[in-house]
Amino acid sequence: MKLIIQIPCYNEEKTLPEVINDLPNELPAIDTIEYLVIDDGSKDKTTQIAKQLGVHHVLSLGSNRGLAHAFLAGIQKCLDLGADIIVNTDGDNQYSGHCIGDLIVPVVEGKLDMVIGARPIDDIEHFSWLKKKLQRAGSKVVRRFSGTRIPDTTSGFRAYSAEAAMRLHVFNRYTYTLETIIQAGHMNMRLGHVPIRTNAKTRESRLISSIPKYISRSVSIIIRSYITYQPFKTFFYCALVPGVIGTILCARFLYYYFSAASAAGHIQSLILAAIMLIIAFLLMALGILADLIGANRKLIQETLFNARKQMYKQNKNK
Repeated sequence: MKLIIQIPCYNEEKTLPEVINDLPNELPAIDTIEYLVIDDGSKDKTTQIAKQLGVHHVLSLGSNRGLAHAFLAGIQKCLDLGADIIVNTDGDNQYSGHCIGDLIVPVVEGKLDMVIGARPIDDIEHFSWLKKKLQRAGSKVVRRFSGTRIPDTTSGFRAYSAEAAMRLHVFNRYTYTLETIIQAGHMNMRLGHVPIRTNAKTRESRLISSIPKYISRSVSIIIRSYITYQPFKTFFYCALVPGVIGTILCARFLYYYFSAASAAGHIQSLILAAIMLIIAFLLMALGILADLIGANRKLIQETLFNARKQMYKQNKNK
């Protein structure tokens, strides 16, 4: 069984040696362990340092494409290299490489397709009180939208089976962490988590340049991901509000129209009711259209998965 540990990097020449030295050389039930560094357009000596450290594979993207793109590029490269299990870790040495053995056990045993390393958020000293609160709140929201029970949804320390990796798709450029969990939840992947340890802080996070920007981007990713995989339900809930308001206003107008009182003073209710019901109808129509597009997307994803699986088998047989 072949394990490839991928490390997306952007200007990580200072921390990369610590990351590599922390990685395991052998693990139970694993025949081969290889490392892959994805250089996301670094302006420092990340690539040279990786080669000096004896990293088995280096993938240079040429320009800075963003963490999500680097992650997906790494996943595809690992599949091309015939990995049975893929572990993703960060280039800032945030996660303890000694936990990789625990991380891959459920995948090796065939119990899970995707395993998230759950950090001890409350015990991380360099996380501020606000950041801890936001991490817990954000993970709770993602759990609700994904139907999963992952306690640390922003953790990038993850293990994937080859088949799970073939099904991954990320549509945003910012980060892969939230979207892949929502995707896995709605694709009925076997998803779980194990507790992990973290190392001391080495630098400031590049993803969280400011709290408001991070929150707005995360909310956008969560909503967009949910709409992608549950389009009809999303538009149905949106249509429910104007639909209920329009129905109540319409009933109010009819009550006064057929009662002894004059309906002349309530024509505004009828106009507003018509507007609300039209909005509800349009939202429902959009929901039906989006659901049909979603069905087409599933067919395309399944076709792409089968193509990746066939190519993977060919690479394994070489």
